[in-house]
Formats: sequence, C-alpha cells, structure tokens
Amino acid sequence: MWATSVSLTGQHCAAVPLSSAHAGELREAAADGELHRLWYTTVPAPEGVEDEIARRLDLLESGSMVPFAVLDASGKAVGMTTYMNIDHPNRRLEIGSTWYRKAVQRTPLNTECKLLLLRHAFETLDAIAVEFRTHFINHQSRRAIERLGAKLDGVLRTHMIMANGTLRDTAVYSITTPEWPTVKANLQWQLEKPRG
Repeated sequence: MWATSVSLTGQHCAAVPLSSAHAGELREAAADGELHRLWYTTVPAPEGVEDEIARRLDLLESGSMVPFAVLDASGKAVGMTTYMNIDHPNRRLEIGSTWYRKAVQRTPLNTECKLLLLRHAFETLDAIAVEFRTHFINHQSRRAIERLGAKLDGVLRTHMIMANGTLRDTAVYSITTPEWPTVKANLQWQLEKPRG
C-alpha cells in the first residue's frame, strides 16, 4: 500500500498511530469545550471515543484511512486526525476527521501537525494532491484551511446527510505538488514568526 501508519514528530506536537491506548486521554480531550455539541462537525462525545477509535482502526485495515492520535509537547493525546479517502494508485489523499481539545485550538499545535502531515504526504509519499473538506458553514475550519494555503476547488452541494438530518454542503480545498514549496514556506514562517 502507498500510505501506511507512521509516526511524525515536531516541536509542538506528534502525530502517532492511533490505538485504543489513547482512549482515556481522548475522552478527556473530547469533553474539553463539548465539541461534539457542534452540530456541523463529527467530533465524538466523550462516551463515543472508543467506538470512534474502533471505526478508524477498521478503516485502517481496509486501506482507506491512516488514523493518528495528535499528542501535545508533553506526549498527551489532545485530538485525532487522519489521512482519509486514500486513492493509492493516484497518490491522492485527504487530511480530515481532525479535531483538537479546545485548550490547544489556535496554538502552534495545529499548524505544526498540518506541516508534518503535508511534508510526509508530498516529500515521502510523493502525493500529487492533498485535499481538505469541511462543512460549508464551518467558517472556523474554512479559515484555518485557507491559512494553510489550500485553494477552494468547489462546493459539493447536498453532499452528506448529517446526524441531525440536515444536508451538508461540503467545501473542498486542495494543495497540489507545484504549490507545496510555497505552502511549506508559509507554514514554517507561521511557526517561526515572532509572537506578541
């Protein structure tokens, strides 16, 4: 297979193969900010974390997902992310199903995690494109994706039925191989620039 489990480590975070051993810390992370109550996302409730880990590990077995636990600098699991919708023959994948506990949102952790995942996809896996998808009305997520340097490919209208029965319009973004050097330079600057 083209994309397989790997550990990626930076200064602010690490993305490591997801396992049931992360369940306790991820239950705590899911409770921080009650993120599962945001109807336009698919963050598991604390009591649903084990089932979500099992679902992601089943998709790993089928080859359609590579799930990660995201660890903070202290090594504590603070969220999840994945390579998903993996198209092995065409070297395309999506970075998605990402969520972080509220306490680490808007910190360098997400920027560095995306840098690690994108660097591995483009420089090790030789991906031709990496996608990001989110609910059209999830403006926080869309702004974060746009800050990465991804470009809007379009909107898939009435793309999915959400858990509450509403129809999701999905905003689809991507970064392509020729764009990667510029995106990489921007992400590195975001991490290195003076703060305050």
